[in-house]
Amino acid sequence: MAVTAEEILATYEELSEIEAQFDDVETDIIRHQYNLSKDLYVKREKIVSKIEHFWPLVFEQAPMDIDEFIQPSDSQIILGALKSIDVKRFEIDTPVEGGDPRSVSIRFEFNENEYFENKVLEKKFWWRHGKDGFVGYVSEPVDIKWKAGKDLTNGLLSLAKAAWEEEQTASKKEGKEKKELTPKQKELKEKLDAEAATGAESFFCFFGFIGERVSAEENIEALKKEAEDRKKRQAGEKVEDDDEEMKEDEDDEDWEDEEDLDIFPQGDTIAMAIADDLWPNALKYFTQAQESDDLSDDEDDEDEEGDEEEEDGDKPSKKHKACAHGCKH
Repeated sequence: MAVTAEEILATYEELSEIEAQFDDVETDIIRHQYNLSKDLYVKREKIVSKIEHFWPLVFEQAPMDIDEFIQPSDSQIILGALKSIDVKRFEIDTPVEGGDPRSVSIRFEFNENEYFENKVLEKKFWWRHGKDGFVGYVSEPVDIKWKAGKDLTNGLLSLAKAAWEEEQTASKKEGKEKKELTPKQKELKEKLDAEAATGAESFFCFFGFIGERVSAEENIEALKKEAEDRKKRQAGEKVEDDDEEMKEDEDDEDWEDEEDLDIFPQGDTIAMAIADDLWPNALKYFTQAQESDDLSDDEDDEDEEGDEEEEDGDKPSKKHKACAHGCKH
């Protein structure tokens, strides 16, 4: 028997409700796990702070989602100056209207170094819903006080910050979302086009990630609309499409402009990788780093022993040596 269009639509509505229920479960799990484990992370930090180079070694074994964006020049800072990392679910700690347990702040603490003045760099990622159906992370640029001649982002990060501030000022004056690029945004776009030819960008451009422009107000409106639509589905009522496709087509050009202005479009990917993998699994990555260094030590010792045996026939005792991070084995 043929299935009618109305039956197909009803099935889609049921699936939409199931998907919403899955999302409810996911957020409940995140909230519950965070509240149960946050004191344990505090205890963990007290212990690992006694271990020299703990976090640099963790970062050295970072998953591919993070590691592929770390350039050799970035490694000099991370391996030489990174002191600690901290991840907070700040909209669980301080609930706000429209807040989501997936929102995270990532805090990097650094020792004194030759590259920048900052002792702490903290970046927040808000999990938001847009009226056009977007759901994901948005953020704001965080500038770095680079020392003279040491800016690994080649001025991109500071320009992204200036362009963002100019955009916010222009939007407030107009009382609506701006459509034209500001002078700083035009400058940023030109610099991004010029830098594209050089290839690899610094990991520290991560602090310039913005994502889609979804304000806290728009997020609240979108959530209210989603809640209303959900009630209708649960009551068996039809949910109107609200000409979503038309709106998406109208916003395509603006969305492309915003994407072109993001100096690190993969920033949300790195945020999720740090919050959901590197941070909770830090001990695993530290152990991998230790095992990797031990294996390297064994190979080096075997080579040294072989060379010395060829010279005098005596088998030397195994010697301890310093690894690349200054740690002793």
